Amino acid sequence: MRPELISIDAVVFDAYGTLFDTASAARRHAAHLGERWTALAQLWRDKQLQYTWLRALSGQWADFQTVTSDALDFAMDSLGLVDTNLHADLMHAYLTPDPFPDVADTLHRLQQSGKRLGILSNGSAPMLAAAVQHAGLEALLSAVLSVDRVRTFKPHPGVYQLAVDAFELPAHRMLFVSSNGWDAWCAKAYGFRVAWCNRGGLTPERLPASPDQTIPGLAPLPSLLR
Repeated sequence: MRPELISIDAVVFDAYGTLFDTASAARRHAAHLGERWTALAQLWRDKQLQYTWLRALSGQWADFQTVTSDALDFAMDSLGLVDTNLHADLMHAYLTPDPFPDVADTLHRLQQSGKRLGILSNGSAPMLAAAVQHAGLEALLSAVLSVDRVRTFKPHPGVYQLAVDAFELPAHRMLFVSSNGWDAWCAKAYGFRVAWCNRGGLTPERLPASPDQTIPGLAPLPSLLR
C-alpha cells in the first residue's frame, strides 16, 4: 500500500464486483445448476462487460438490464442451458445481489468520519435502487449515479463526470473505488484519486495512470483516509 490518502471529501464506489457480488445470483441456483454455476457466473459477467464496451464504442445504447439479459442468454446458450424459467429466475436474483461482507461496516465508518459517499455504476437506475435497498445502504449514500443519465458506459469520461457534477467537487478531491482494474485505471486517468479493490488478487493492468492505492478489500479504506 502507498501512504494515506489526504484531502478527500467524498468516496464514490463502483457497484458490481465492488459492493455487490456479481456471482451471487448464479450461486443461489447452484442446487439446480450443479458445478456449472461457477462457469455460468464467470461467463455471464465477462460477456456483460464486453457488451457494455461494444455498445459504448458503437453507439448502440441499451440499459444495463438489457445488456445483462443478453449476456445471460449468451452464457446459458454456451453452456447448453435451455430454460426460460431459469433465465427469468437468474435475472430476478441479479436485482438483489449479495453485498460483500465488508461493505456495510466500511461505509458506516467512512460516513462517521465525515466523508460523503456515493455509487457510480453502469447499472440502470432501477437495478441500483433494488440492490441498494436489498443491502440496506440507503442511509449511507448521498448519491446513487447511473449511466442512464448519459446513455453510455464506463470508461467514457461522461460517466465519471456524473460524480464530479453530483458532488460539486473537483475529481482530485474525490476517491473512486472499484474492483475492476480497467475501471480503476481509467478513473485515475480521468483525474480521480483511486483505490483499486483487488478482491481477486489479479495482475495490475498495463494502462496509464495507476491507482493511488491497491487494497484486498474495503476494510482498510477508513484508516487510509485522513
